[in-house]
Amino acid sequence: MISMRLMRCGAKKKPSYRIVVIDSRRATKSEALDVIGSYDPLKEPAEIKIDYEKAKSWLDKGVRTSQTVQSLLQKVSRSKKLSD
Repeated sequence: MISMRLMRCGAKKKPSYRIVVIDSRRATKSEALDVIGSYDPLKEPAEIKIDYEKAKSWLDKGVRTSQTVQSLLQKVSRSKKLSD
């Protein structure tokens, strides 16, 4: 099963994350099929960058999302609606 989840990167005690599409059976640090965006929780407010079109195309193909990625996608979609 292919899933969309966070991949940690960044220095010790300074986490940042990439939002990736990866086979769910693979290790967290293994090679991803596609990088959708990034998430930096240390900035105020937290910085979320997602290529929404890529994410939507993967979701249309039946990719599952983790709970955290699902909430990030909802935040981005709400902000897109507000800016339109």
